[in-house]
Amino acid sequence: MKRLLRWCAAAVLAIVLALVLGTTVPRPLFDAPASTGESTRRILVLTNPIHTDIAIPVDAGTLQRFGFLAEAGLPAKHPQARWLVFGWGSRAFYIKTPTWDQLKPGPALAAMTVDRSVMHVSIAGDLDPSHPSVTTYEIGETEFGRLIDFIEAGFQQGPDGPVFIPGTAYGPDDGFFEANGWFTALLGCNTWTARGLREAGLQTGWWNPLPATLAWSLALHN
Repeated sequence: MKRLLRWCAAAVLAIVLALVLGTTVPRPLFDAPASTGESTRRILVLTNPIHTDIAIPVDAGTLQRFGFLAEAGLPAKHPQARWLVFGWGSRAFYIKTPTWDQLKPGPALAAMTVDRSVMHVSIAGDLDPSHPSVTTYEIGETEFGRLIDFIEAGFQQGPDGPVFIPGTAYGPDDGFFEANGWFTALLGCNTWTARGLREAGLQTGWWNPLPATLAWSLALHN
């Protein structure tokens, strides 16, 4: 029994140490490159207790780049659309858990092990930048272009472009698409967000599997 307790204590200590180092050690290790353009673009990071999304503004350029969203039935061209919100995650958990009261053991287990991935896209109107779940970043045009490339690369491509998954949306303003990559508990939705933000010229922690650690690292290193 004592040996088991020591093993559990060592495991907890290792996890805590990994989270601390993953937050405090910056990635990239040295300063992120300065913006190469004069103009700036605003992006948002949206956070809930277990998940983060990246939001980019709706404009002529992003609508052209992500024209397949409207073709799939999402209201990306609605006059009140202001943001395209992207989140990558576990197929079983993401699709089958629209609300916490619908959480089931199977999807939760898939999210804790290995699962196929999906990209969730939602169309949002005005978002309050002062809300605690919203963080705003200003990035250069070149960095914005790299972020767009990163997001687009996350979609699995079929013969006709990104593969829409019908019948899985939470509501009229969102939808799911097949995504590239496998979801694991160690490399999940928040590490995907962190990768995207690094493409956008920001520094994150070296490993940020939780929204809280990602937020702390962004505040620490930027």
